[in-house]
Amino acid sequence: MSLENVNLRKLEYSPEINPLIENNEIQVKQKLVRTRSTPSDLLDPETGEITASTLIHTVETVDEEHFVKVFVEGTRLAFDLSRTASRTFQAILEAYQKEKMSGGYAESVQLYWFGNGLNGEVVNMSEKTFQRGLKELIAKNFLSPKVPMVYWVNPNLFFRGNRVAFMREYRKKVVDQNITDQQNKLPPQDP
Repeated sequence: MSLENVNLRKLEYSPEINPLIENNEIQVKQKLVRTRSTPSDLLDPETGEITASTLIHTVETVDEEHFVKVFVEGTRLAFDLSRTASRTFQAILEAYQKEKMSGGYAESVQLYWFGNGLNGEVVNMSEKTFQRGLKELIAKNFLSPKVPMVYWVNPNLFFRGNRVAFMREYRKKVVDQNITDQQNKLPPQDP
């Protein structure tokens, strides 16, 4: 429903059934936003606590160039990559797109630095900058050395698909009442 179609003097009431309980999809500019509760309660494997959660899911269609940028930025934020590692990841993703696939993905990527770039392609960074980014990507399990200049890829981070979803879960901090009570107690004062 568009904003122009809402007339506060002529609202349609629903006193018996909440029409918002069903899954909702709302078109916001060029994005589709879905809101829903999870279909069932979730079990936290660490604590055994049963929790429910709400999901806000946004679907946006972008061109291939913007898709790669969104993917790299989302990955940078999720893995706390430095700017150098993020730029290196983007350059390696572009090289990965040219690798031969088997079983739905390419299991490794060749990374030869020659000329002024990666695999002969200009990447707008020095070799030393590329190496610093590469070290961070290896340390954070994006890549693993296979043979000199060839690296295994983490198939969860390197793919040729056309969809990606980043999910961030926020949990309210629960303060232990006993700790709070102890922190609020004043130390005994001397007479």
